[in-house]
Amino acid sequence: MIQDDVLSNLIAMSNHLGDPALDYAILGEGNTSAKRDDETFWVKASGTNLRTLDESGLVEVRFDRLFELLHSSDISDGAVRAGLTEAKVDPASPGHPSTEAVLHAIALSLDGVHYVGHTHPTAINALTCSAAFETAASGRLFPDEIVSCGPASVIVPYTDPGLPLARAVNGLIDAFIERYNEQPKVILMQNHGLIALGATAHEVQAITAMAVKAARVLQGTYAFGGPHPLSPENVRRIHTRPDEQYRRKRI
Repeated sequence: MIQDDVLSNLIAMSNHLGDPALDYAILGEGNTSAKRDDETFWVKASGTNLRTLDESGLVEVRFDRLFELLHSSDISDGAVRAGLTEAKVDPASPGHPSTEAVLHAIALSLDGVHYVGHTHPTAINALTCSAAFETAASGRLFPDEIVSCGPASVIVPYTDPGLPLARAVNGLIDAFIERYNEQPKVILMQNHGLIALGATAHEVQAITAMAVKAARVLQGTYAFGGPHPLSPENVRRIHTRPDEQYRRKRI
């Protein structure tokens, strides 16, 4: 029986992201997580469906055990799977943590990040699977994209899912923070999908929706000569304007 607000919010967020009408994920695609405290978090179990996810489809895991995996020497797929199992708070609980649990641990350890939603929207994958991905995704096109998704996205070249991807994303997040002096809100992974990082479940949903709209707008620009991204100066201006910061909190 659900008694924790965070758990309830995570389930509602997962079901929303899995809504077929939104076209963010189908079948067993995508995974979600939420931070319970500084020691543990819930993550979607492998093979479960976002649309129908309930408490039985989530696994509580420990940050410290997952960070041990992150910093371990190169290990086999079998050893990684065993490590994910050992990270479970309750070894007897059903379900196996998502293969991306280490990546979720990294994201949820960032200051102010309490919910993570990883999806494979068709509009986003059309971008991440394109030959122009890194160039096309490198700018911001309109003010509301900046308000919801931040000044830039973390752009991840294709990397084998699981531990290799977590390690690649970890380094790129560090580089993003060093450059922008803040946490990223959007991670775009080549030939893979989208990760939205938020303080609340609602923020993850809003970031995902805006990232999908931005991908559709980007696609449409090529019918009119190609994208015209905002200049870095304009992006900084929108991102730091007091009225836009106020609106960011409201939406």
